[in-house]
Amino acid sequence: MWKEGAIGIPDKQDKEHHIICHYWVKVYKRRSSRFGINGGRISKLTIKINGEITANYDRGWDVEPKDEPTRLAYMILLQNYN
Repeated sequence: MWKEGAIGIPDKQDKEHHIICHYWVKVYKRRSSRFGINGGRISKLTIKINGEITANYDRGWDVEPKDEPTRLAYMILLQNYN
């Protein structure tokens, strides 16, 4: 099942604004030790900030989360779906 949405991460440079992380995740009903992130339910994940892919997992990492907003959004998605 695919899930899509956006997560607002507070911008450390401008406290009044948020960095918007758009995401798409494919979630299995059960955990998958073979394809899931950390053996969990997420088999595919994409995070974009300002139209740029900042994380991509397609049964393995193509683009690992490197910046702080992406890492925070990734952790939220793991908590909610994995």
